[in-house]
Amino acid sequence: MAKIVTVSREFGSGGREVGKRLADELGFEYYDREIIEQVAKESQLDEGYVENVLNGNFSVSFPVTFGRTFIYTDVLQQNVTNLLVAEQKIIKSLAEQGKDMVIVGRSADVLLNKFNPLNIFVYADMDSKVKRCRERAPEEEHLTDKELIRKIKQVDSGRKRQRKLIADSEWGAKESYHLCLNTTGMNIKTLIPPLAEFVRCYFKY
Repeated sequence: MAKIVTVSREFGSGGREVGKRLADELGFEYYDREIIEQVAKESQLDEGYVENVLNGNFSVSFPVTFGRTFIYTDVLQQNVTNLLVAEQKIIKSLAEQGKDMVIVGRSADVLLNKFNPLNIFVYADMDSKVKRCRERAPEEEHLTDKELIRKIKQVDSGRKRQRKLIADSEWGAKESYHLCLNTTGMNIKTLIPPLAEFVRCYFKY
């Protein structure tokens, strides 16, 4: 059976960097935005809209038009359902290919439970998350600290909502994961070698 590592993360905690560096260290396949891109391609919907929905922002108000009629509630709700189903199919299909992989987000720890993945949760204190978000923000983004904190909380709330649709276990609760990694004040690059060793011990190879 393939060795699968899932990385759930708080927004701004560096979970995506952890996942990518860990995959490189282990020589595993890496999946993150590739899943969003594939869902958008198959659904023929805007990638930004797909990303918002799959991140749990189900109330995003992208209008859908038929002729001159604007239809929101029914069509958008159906889109949410269709996109979540498409995402789940793609994630399970990737796992069934039998390749060792690291997959970031997407509630993959729940969806791939039968594959016995190693599930990691990455978190940090708010000051560290704000700092990391500022370091990686596009030049045109000029949010105040208050606005950035609100954004961080909104994204994480969306991730909690998405998980509640498919699982009883709580997003971010230590009982839901094999390892919780606090990146507060840490250089993520230095965390990867011991983390990779933990993965090797878990999979006994």
